[in-house]
Amino acid sequence: MNPRASSGQRTLREPLRFSGVGLHTGNDARATVEPAAPDTGLVFVLEGGVTIPALAEYVVDTSRATVLGRDGARVSTVEHLLSALRGMGIDNARVEVEGGEIPAMEGSAKTFADAIHAAGALTSDVPRQMFRPDRAMGFRDDDKTVAIIPSIAWRIKFTVVYPAPIGTQYFEAEITPELYREQIAPARTFGYLHEVEELRARGLARGGTLDNAIVFAPDGPMQPLQWPDEPVRHKVLDMIGDFALLGMYPQCEVVALKSGHKLHTAVMSELRSTLRAPSGNVAGAERL
Repeated sequence: MNPRASSGQRTLREPLRFSGVGLHTGNDARATVEPAAPDTGLVFVLEGGVTIPALAEYVVDTSRATVLGRDGARVSTVEHLLSALRGMGIDNARVEVEGGEIPAMEGSAKTFADAIHAAGALTSDVPRQMFRPDRAMGFRDDDKTVAIIPSIAWRIKFTVVYPAPIGTQYFEAEITPELYREQIAPARTFGYLHEVEELRARGLARGGTLDNAIVFAPDGPMQPLQWPDEPVRHKVLDMIGDFALLGMYPQCEVVALKSGHKLHTAVMSELRSTLRAPSGNVAGAERL
């Protein structure tokens, strides 16, 4: 179902439970995704009862993943689950987390998206809050850029430029639940062999294996790819998860070049600051 076809906020029909290893901590991790009432948004509930809304102002780290924090509590690697929720058109959910990190699963959002699809969604009478910019906006971090353009649909155009053997890749699509689940959600996280070795030396990527991450050696990937352009599809997956931190469903075109978590969350933070400004909905937020 295309969420643009319905004006009501959506949540899950039933709870979903996921367990596995945390990609960076290597610890056992569990996440239970519960249905939530309209206007709850997407929120994480940590051990000890700390609640962290999935909003840009709660981002505390973006060095290797998107990490949210509040009152000294943190939850790591939230972007794949947030991507699945937003990509599948879910507006409201409570995510109860054990282990401080979202399970890595297969290194993509496939397991999450498939479970959301199987569970189905409930649509309320409360209007969905939409982000509909009234002008083009550009953001830059060194050679990384993101442009947001008014559009009648949510569309992403993403270009990555990496050293060999990945090289330059491009992917574009209108983001609907159907396309997301088939063409984006299965794309796995990736890295170079030398990066994995450096991360392990820093105490990161402890849960990373060839089962949950694509590793590129100098002569090519160490596992078969699902698509020749799987890396750029995963970057789109990550962007969808980071755009969930806006707290609204996007209706705009996003054009990205070499961007990542740091720039995405900075853009979300700036947009949310604009939306909270006394001058009103300068960036074009509205209920549809």
